[in-house]
Amino acid sequence: MAEWSDPRATQNRAGVTINGEAMGSVAVDQGLRSHMLKVYNYMASGVLLTGIVALLFANSGMAAQVLNTPLRWLLMFAPLGFIMVMSFGMNKLSTSALQAMFFAFAAVMGLSMASIFLVFSGESIARTFFVTAASFAGLSLFGYTTKKDLTGWGSFLIMGVVGLFLASIVNIFLGSTTLQLVVSFLGVLIFAGLTAYDTQRIKSEYLHFAGHESIGKLAIMGALSLYLDFVNMFQFLLSFMGSRD
Repeated sequence: MAEWSDPRATQNRAGVTINGEAMGSVAVDQGLRSHMLKVYNYMASGVLLTGIVALLFANSGMAAQVLNTPLRWLLMFAPLGFIMVMSFGMNKLSTSALQAMFFAFAAVMGLSMASIFLVFSGESIARTFFVTAASFAGLSLFGYTTKKDLTGWGSFLIMGVVGLFLASIVNIFLGSTTLQLVVSFLGVLIFAGLTAYDTQRIKSEYLHFAGHESIGKLAIMGALSLYLDFVNMFQFLLSFMGSRD
């Protein structure tokens, strides 16, 4: 995804300086809480939409038919197309268009994830979801509150994601159980780290761009980042915790 610089707001006795204007710390705190709440609301709504679409598609019987045809490749890679359009077209798209694309992306992800309901039991899916939600909440809280600068994690974690993607593609053809377990283990660690890193990055972006017209778009893109962290961590955890039907 398109990377913004990792700015840090300049602090002084008067408060925080944003876009050249001094703002009181109380106003900044309120604005930041409002921004983060918007990010989490977008993210949670996207996850909910994905789950509903996945469940309905699986229960309709269409998923079992479609996923046994070449169309499964389209469903698998279509979400990547949405991510690329949103990331590289962010500056050209309006906030409403970006919002619509985010929810369209979440719906398409639901179609591609319907297969988990055909493979794993509903009880194990629910259990893994709640474990993921609890882990995500803790990691995101850490990223939001820590005084440690997590900027240095970025390049390392992104390289890890690329490696996971390539290994997963290779394993589609190899079908190695051992490689799948290794990928799943590393995937959980990498997206756990990304959850904390992305949360701090979203917070830093707000402190730099507060008051700018792009702040609404940043909330959507921040939600996309956290959505991907959550969903990927859930899928990798499901490899360990899921009980097959």
